[in-house]
Amino acid sequence: MASRCRIAISVGLLFLSAVSPAFPFLEANITFGSSKEIRKYRRIQSRLIWLNKPSLRTFQACSISPDGDIIDCVPSHLQPAFDHPLLKGQTPLDPPERPRGHWRTDFAEEESFQLWRITGEFCPEETIPIRRTREEDILRANSHAVGYVSGDQYFGAKGSLNVWAPNVKSSSEFSLSQIWVISGSFGEDLNTIEAGWQTDAYQATGCYNLLCSGFVQTNNRIAIGAAIRPTSAYAGGQYDISVLIWKDPNHGNWWLELGAGELVGYWPSLLFSHLADHASMLQFGGEVVNTEPSGFHTSTEMGSGHFAGEGFGRASYFRNLQLVDWDNSLVPVAGLRLLADRPGCYDIQGGVNGVWGNYFYYGGPGRNTRCP
Repeated sequence: MASRCRIAISVGLLFLSAVSPAFPFLEANITFGSSKEIRKYRRIQSRLIWLNKPSLRTFQACSISPDGDIIDCVPSHLQPAFDHPLLKGQTPLDPPERPRGHWRTDFAEEESFQLWRITGEFCPEETIPIRRTREEDILRANSHAVGYVSGDQYFGAKGSLNVWAPNVKSSSEFSLSQIWVISGSFGEDLNTIEAGWQTDAYQATGCYNLLCSGFVQTNNRIAIGAAIRPTSAYAGGQYDISVLIWKDPNHGNWWLELGAGELVGYWPSLLFSHLADHASMLQFGGEVVNTEPSGFHTSTEMGSGHFAGEGFGRASYFRNLQLVDWDNSLVPVAGLRLLADRPGCYDIQGGVNGVWGNYFYYGGPGRNTRCP
């Protein structure tokens, strides 16, 4: 299956909203086998109308972006974040104080890293770019290879990860590489914030990208969920992005920054329980969802699709891993632990040096002779 590499963000709290159709249902020349299928179709079309906000400008992806994205420039106060009942009537906040030790350069050399920006244009001020949601984005045993720290109070995480376009076996699976900021108890009241890149979008319910309210976007140049370019090539050029998530010490919101200083937006603190205070675990790495029948493993790739031992130019990597401490300072990650729950399918190897700081290589091909 052809895969598309996208910037992806998520919040691990699931906020469900009851959606009442406010507009006529869209009609199409489709044959349904049952009244249940008709009801499902109408629910999907109603949700698409609700999700895709009125726009001031639209970039037609068929002529601008070969990945097929359509980008709508939506007034910032109408973005999906403010559909959440706790955020009704709010508007985006001003930029926060960045962590001490933060290195920032002009973002100009990276500002066209998404395909929809290939013409050099971007959305007007007071609007944000939103990738138009399609029907297939609503319809659809994990394996991990991660580095992590836990047991302390954390107020953010930063790392650079190279971007690939791994092969994904089916539309019900995905492969991602990202940073997790975590607090709470697994299986109970777990809060997570996640940001990175992903092949294809999640096709299940959950707060990924801007499909449901919560994340407040403040940037008019970056479209969450839109395709990234370029991607790394095996034994060729390597392209990476920097991701920083940190808690604003003045207002308590969790902000997202990409590249060398481009603020994207924030997750309001009031949406969380445990993360309203601090994180208790940080993770960096990859994840694959396996939908193969029991006893088999998917051939969906993680990262480059090659094992960590192949090293630079062939394996995926995270480098310059840092955390934000209680004093709002960026410091190197210490005591990084590595975990691959299916090392025959996807593995991980790490180290420390003077150029990359804390780093690791990770990934793999999925099903192979060591991973049946």
